[in-house]
Amino acid sequence: MDNQTDDNRLNADLQQPLAIDTSQMAWSPSPAPGVDRKRLFRNGPAESGRVTSLVRYAPGSQFPSHPHPEGEEIFVLSGVFSDARGDWPAGSYMLNPEGFEHNPGSEPGCELFVRLRQAPGTDRRQVGLLLEDRIWKSGDAFETCDLWSQSGHEDAMRLERWQSATDIAKQTFTEGIEYLLLEGEMTVDGQSYPAHSFFRIPPGQSLDVTAGGAVTLLAREGGFGLMA
Repeated sequence: MDNQTDDNRLNADLQQPLAIDTSQMAWSPSPAPGVDRKRLFRNGPAESGRVTSLVRYAPGSQFPSHPHPEGEEIFVLSGVFSDARGDWPAGSYMLNPEGFEHNPGSEPGCELFVRLRQAPGTDRRQVGLLLEDRIWKSGDAFETCDLWSQSGHEDAMRLERWQSATDIAKQTFTEGIEYLLLEGEMTVDGQSYPAHSFFRIPPGQSLDVTAGGAVTLLAREGGFGLMA
């Protein structure tokens, strides 16, 4: 497993596979009172580098207004996340391109999956999708729900539903993929991983899943060059 190599890098060797049981991690405070985080990846300075995190807002907490250079991606895991665009309950997905600014908060509290500075390009299409906006498509081995993709950009975001997690092991991910396990649990390299575990499979590699029933995953395929 990859790990921190210096003060500005955490799990930043993108050629190394990564598997994190986030339930075993402690929350750390952010610069905003009442907003805590679990850092899963960072490449660059603590508050201005490329970062992937779980973020938790305490009830009534708010983050000061701030821009998002190189974009921001948010998936709401629980509670309700709010900003000037509206209220985003659990299951909502947002991609905010660079140039976007907001002062988000949460009245009831919420938990989020967040990527920062990994969606560069002012031409990126901004999206905000609620749970009821999902459109599922059936495939040979699993169902997919597209969240974001755009011609001219190497990354694509989607949801995947597998009836058997072990079928994931049959896949080789040519462009590389990152998964956040949303529902279910699965065994990878002999270790059991519950919901909200995070996985990175570098380009050309596979994930060694040996057990697990039906699972739902948040996937980002490609875009490894955007994290370097």
